[in-house]
Amino acid sequence: MNSNPLLQDTLLPPFSKIDNEHIESAISSLIDQSKTELETQLAQLGSQPSWASLIDPLEARSDRLSKAWSPVSHMHSVVNNDGLRAAYQACIGKLTEYSTGLGQNEALFKAYQQLADSAEYSQLSAAQQSTIEQALRDFKLAGVSLSEQDKARFGEIKSRLSELSTQFSNNVMDANQAWYFHTEDETLLAGLPQMQRDIAKQTAEAKSLQGFVLTLDIPSYLAVMQYADRRELRETMYRAYVSRASENTVRLNDEEGPWDNSPLIEETLQLRHQLADLLGFNNYAELSIARKMAKQTDDVVNFLRELADSSREVAEKDFQELQSFAIAQGLQGDLQAWDLNYYGEKLKQETFDVSDEALRPYFPAPVVIKGLFDIVNKLFGIDIFEEPEADLWHEDVKFFRIEKSGQVLARFYLDLFAREHKRGGAWMDECRVRRKTESGLQLPVAYLVCNFTAPVGDKPALLSHDEVTTLFHEFGHGLHHMLTEIDVAAVSGINGVPWDAVELPSQFLENWCWQAESIAMISAHYETGESLPQDMLDKLLAAKNFQAGLQMLRQIEFALFDFLLHRDYQADAPVDPQRVLDQVRDEIALIKPPAFNKFQNGFSHIFAGGYAAGYYSYKWAEVLSADAFSYFEEKGIFSSEAGQWFLETLLSRGGSEDIADLYERFRGRAPSSQALLRHNGMA
Repeated sequence: MNSNPLLQDTLLPPFSKIDNEHIESAISSLIDQSKTELETQLAQLGSQPSWASLIDPLEARSDRLSKAWSPVSHMHSVVNNDGLRAAYQACIGKLTEYSTGLGQNEALFKAYQQLADSAEYSQLSAAQQSTIEQALRDFKLAGVSLSEQDKARFGEIKSRLSELSTQFSNNVMDANQAWYFHTEDETLLAGLPQMQRDIAKQTAEAKSLQGFVLTLDIPSYLAVMQYADRRELRETMYRAYVSRASENTVRLNDEEGPWDNSPLIEETLQLRHQLADLLGFNNYAELSIARKMAKQTDDVVNFLRELADSSREVAEKDFQELQSFAIAQGLQGDLQAWDLNYYGEKLKQETFDVSDEALRPYFPAPVVIKGLFDIVNKLFGIDIFEEPEADLWHEDVKFFRIEKSGQVLARFYLDLFAREHKRGGAWMDECRVRRKTESGLQLPVAYLVCNFTAPVGDKPALLSHDEVTTLFHEFGHGLHHMLTEIDVAAVSGINGVPWDAVELPSQFLENWCWQAESIAMISAHYETGESLPQDMLDKLLAAKNFQAGLQMLRQIEFALFDFLLHRDYQADAPVDPQRVLDQVRDEIALIKPPAFNKFQNGFSHIFAGGYAAGYYSYKWAEVLSADAFSYFEEKGIFSSEAGQWFLETLLSRGGSEDIADLYERFRGRAPSSQALLRHNGMA
């Protein structure tokens, strides 16, 4: 047996055995092996490929490589270090070259086409037919029909884009961690809740410093923005946060670092446009939606602008109310960007007599997790059990299995807390995909990752309600991956699902964070065990749509910026992204950030993630998710019948059928945006 753990076919990744020196040799070996096997396979296919002779071996090879790369890519995000980063970067180009070569293999494309035209095709399952149809589309989008010269250029672009994406993400992480605010004067922290001060003290101790340390990690940063009475402190933190990875990056002790993402953005946009041009598209936005529900770029732009128009009146009232309140509170001068969350939180407390910090003691992480598991049990009939003996990458991580009627369906890792060397944000990713193998059924395994406030001392982690909602969101993604009944990897779970529909299950599950019956299941005071009192529950629900108009416009601003940036790019006269953002803000935003705000330089979703010309997907899918939840409002929010129907028609089907057809089967009609507007208090 090969001693390299990445080359061993294990049920789960052996995280504790993976060393940095294993990575490049394993990935290179698997790529070389796969290339050799593909050549042999194509030579032996004959004139009429079958599913068994063509796709089964391809899927097995893809899965073998994925199972080796998945833990590497994951650790690069959650336990980053210099050696791992170097190994990751050494492999990413090889993987891109390999996948591009597969997509441009004319013999392989011809074999897929022959199978699509064969008598066997009509006998295949819907999942198998979708796999073939999507593969034929993806061959064309990978440049299989290009000239050899253009194929080579296509491959160069794809490889460089992978490098740029990795560097963008690294720059954000490095700039984030290279700055912190240190003080021994506790009076500067006036207004911060005691828990946040305890965390700041704990962070200082970890750095061998006296006093308190505030960082740019989201739990620390947001606490300052919401609660710090010292306006100078809020401004200091804000300037450091919004200038990350830009020419304005605020450095600690003049520390140097090549973190400016501006040239990376410029090159990325240029290369994406070239890629689209090679494939015959007018712009990258057209290329992006070729795999999405939206059919035309105008459909996306019109959708966003119509949603903005529906939100504007409410948003204007939100802003006027906030301005008036801040002045009444004694604000001197104009309302600045670093004042918005602070006065917003105070206004929410005054209006609804509720605050995130007052709610935290009622949402200890263990209670929230158990309540979440109980809710999905009611909806989908699944049971979740912890497996404490799993091989993990960090002591904070937990591992679980999902069962239904005593049968194991899936497993998942749960990594909840922010820490150094961990990428910010929250996400679900695939560890193992459900598929049929020669030895039986491979069950899906997911990574679920968040960046919440960690436990302090002997207290459990106490979550804000926003963090609770984030956990439900990511778990919705996880259920989409893990409760699939599709056995073909290419369309199993989230695979093959259009990107502007992939957020449907995640945003759908968020709705249970706002129902009185479900809140009772996810809340209990960490000291007394008391459920969230009725008066606090009433206030929380009353505050649900607080500043919903402003929040809606903010997300539309991001989405429209992303889409117009890619749709309107001109190769002969590229526009500065800042200018595009400013124009979008002039059209959409009611609150204009200061000039030093370089939001785009940290916009990892579109420059280091899968959302390029696709950030609109959040709002597009939110229409679907709100409309889907309205079905449960009709049937009962814990209706097992409704839950099973949602599972049967949508959640379990992966990318095996057209998502529009699946949705209409579930709802009995096309989706309507009325539920979204109603849920946000705008209808």
